[in-house]
Amino acid sequence: MNGSFFRTTLSAHKLAFFIIIGVVTTAAGAVLMSPGSGVVATVFARAAFANPTDIKFKIQDGNQEVIQVTNARDTVVQQITIKSASNNLGVVGTTGWHSHPGPVVVLVTAGEMSFYDSDDPTCTVRTYTAGQAFVDSGQGHVHIARNEGTINLELWATYFDVPSGGAFRIDVPVPGNCAF
Repeated sequence: MNGSFFRTTLSAHKLAFFIIIGVVTTAAGAVLMSPGSGVVATVFARAAFANPTDIKFKIQDGNQEVIQVTNARDTVVQQITIKSASNNLGVVGTTGWHSHPGPVVVLVTAGEMSFYDSDDPTCTVRTYTAGQAFVDSGQGHVHIARNEGTINLELWATYFDVPSGGAFRIDVPVPGNCAF
């Protein structure tokens, strides 16, 4: 065998090894994430603020939370339907665990949403029903929305401070504080 053939074969083996490692690593990461189930989502609009815009939400729910964004980037409006188990082959519809880059104003237009925080060790549900709205702080706040009701859950969400052309949802690994 000449040296050139041996180097080419060795290089091909190294390349194959690194491709296999990349595929295994990607697959392992995907397994750790918690994908949604029974979710249909449509983006209706996306735009950047024409002028520098600061956004501030002040939420009083037992204690006061202030969410502030300086020079907000893109804003995205999305309609989300999370199917009930009876409309999803017996599986509870869920968003999967995730976060958002900035705050999100959520309007519940139909059904009942069960909302869980990753930082709650008791996995206590917060329920929102049709006609209610709330603000998710985003900025690393990890949560999951589930449709544990009997009819499809419909939401309208307005995402603020989304990176220009970037993702408004960030999938995260299952935090392990809830039994589901």
